[in-house]
Amino acid sequence: MKFYLDSSSFAKRFVEENGSDSVETACSQASELGLSVICVPEVVSALNRRKREHTLTDVQCREAKQRLLDDVRDAVIVNLTPSVIGSAIRILEASPVRAMDALQVACALEWRADLYASSDDRQLKAAKKAGLKTQRI
Repeated sequence: MKFYLDSSSFAKRFVEENGSDSVETACSQASELGLSVICVPEVVSALNRRKREHTLTDVQCREAKQRLLDDVRDAVIVNLTPSVIGSAIRILEASPVRAMDALQVACALEWRADLYASSDDRQLKAAKKAGLKTQRI
């Protein structure tokens, strides 16, 4: 199964929160993991925010970033191509999502994901409307 994770879902692999177990289970069952090129910077941003808010120590943040970089080596990274941008525009015109969310959905469409996972309800609705099978994590 080609499993696509948006940034908020992928981040659950590196910080324990609701849905972390579901992400681990789904990743272990996937034949391929797809991520947008914007995913790593978004996850690093989330980790740095948690460090600033003192919910992660410096050591925990550094270790999480290293695990992130290790995980990304095994993933398929979907780039922002003219086709993805065009798809994101169509998603933005059809659904009330933010630009980054539309880019995530467009990347999953471009990659032809079998399953799209997110914890964002609006993003999931947009993905479903665009024709993707979805899972809330």
